[in-house]
Amino acid sequence: MTSQPHRFLPMLLALCVFMQMLDATILNTALPTMARDLNESPLHMQTAIVSYVLTLALLMPLSGWLCDRFGIKRVFFWAMIIFVAGSALCAAAPNLSLLVLARIVQGIGGAMMTPVPRLVMVRAYDKSQLINMMNYVVMPALIGPILGPVVGGYLVEYVSWHWIFLINLPFGLAAAWFTHKIMPDFPRMSENKPFDLLGFLLFGSGAVGISFAVELIQYPNATWFAGLSAFFACSALFAYTRHAHHIENPLYDKNLFRVRTYRLGLSGNLMSRIGMSSMPFLLPLLLQVGLGHSAALAGWALAPVALASIAAKPLVKPMAMRLGYRKMLIANTCMMGGIIIMLLAVPSPNAPLWTLLPLLLLMGLCNSIQFTGMNTLTLADLRQHQAASGTSLMSVNQQLAVGFGTAISAALLRYFSMQPEIVPNMHTAFRYTLIIMGSFTIVSGLIFARLHPRDGENLIRR
Repeated sequence: MTSQPHRFLPMLLALCVFMQMLDATILNTALPTMARDLNESPLHMQTAIVSYVLTLALLMPLSGWLCDRFGIKRVFFWAMIIFVAGSALCAAAPNLSLLVLARIVQGIGGAMMTPVPRLVMVRAYDKSQLINMMNYVVMPALIGPILGPVVGGYLVEYVSWHWIFLINLPFGLAAAWFTHKIMPDFPRMSENKPFDLLGFLLFGSGAVGISFAVELIQYPNATWFAGLSAFFACSALFAYTRHAHHIENPLYDKNLFRVRTYRLGLSGNLMSRIGMSSMPFLLPLLLQVGLGHSAALAGWALAPVALASIAAKPLVKPMAMRLGYRKMLIANTCMMGGIIIMLLAVPSPNAPLWTLLPLLLLMGLCNSIQFTGMNTLTLADLRQHQAASGTSLMSVNQQLAVGFGTAISAALLRYFSMQPEIVPNMHTAFRYTLIIMGSFTIVSGLIFARLHPRDGENLIRR
């Protein structure tokens, strides 16, 4: 731990978090406009989102090892440079294929930045200062989802979609310069720490293969290739589980899934997030393509979701104390999937936008309860030596869920839009897609039903 961290160090870390959260949310409202400019259907643009979150998911396990091996300061500096370069390439992309490649480059930088704020706070500050520093640094994570859709909507409507990526350049270069000047050069934890390269390749191949299969299944002529991709993905994941049991330091702790609450929490996390994480992709498309609103108005319409999510944070612990984690998560998943997501399919194309406001506020409320409840319960019973590995795998699981949710909802939307005999218009295609995505969240309630009524009591008592 350094004795006197620079007074601007928390601002640097907060800027990093803000850039990541803004980039994760600013793109969604711009997709229809980008699609027109790139001569693509809006229903094809999900690959620009999936490629980024999948890159994050795959490289997160590598980022922590790189920080230990080469030093936090060096990794963070080059992560910023790569992120800025990827942003510039995204702005210059003339077609969707090159945009996807540029998003992968951007995702490499984003994945390398992900562990840095947490690592720096732990290494630079005394435990008595940690809570205050944590609250300061994570505040942009709450603000980013509010500003992202609004800023994205205005940029595409009044300037151009290219500025969604160009806006990262001055912030990223400034962050890289401040990193060079004020970031402490922490001692490296271990220059000879082994990395499970084979496990990394097997797990990554499985994750990519499943995502690739979901992307391909929407194309009738590629069904056999999607099945082949799914088969090889499952084989790679099976090979990883066998490999992890036979080496001393696997990519993820080999005993994680013996912890019942972690096993159920992770699987429920994945299933419920498939439905819930499809909403940032589906809602802007519904508002613009299905209901005909402008990008700026669509951005403002999504702000209540983030605002309600912030407001609901203090409610989670009292609810858990009154109901218990099992009842709270079951009720919340049913509310989110069966009522909120599915009810978004009810309003007609001519309905006033304000009629969606109660559902959007409820969505933000339920999102906050669900994510906080799932995340805390998943990690509740891990032992100290499992915490780092369990947290890493949970973060990867969350990014994969975003990718799967986006890809599945896009595949459904594309399928229904190509069935004129049963789906007369685009708005009806959105309705069917929302109903199916809501069912994913409801199914996750069956997973949480397997929890014990007393699971999570150790969290409530603290």
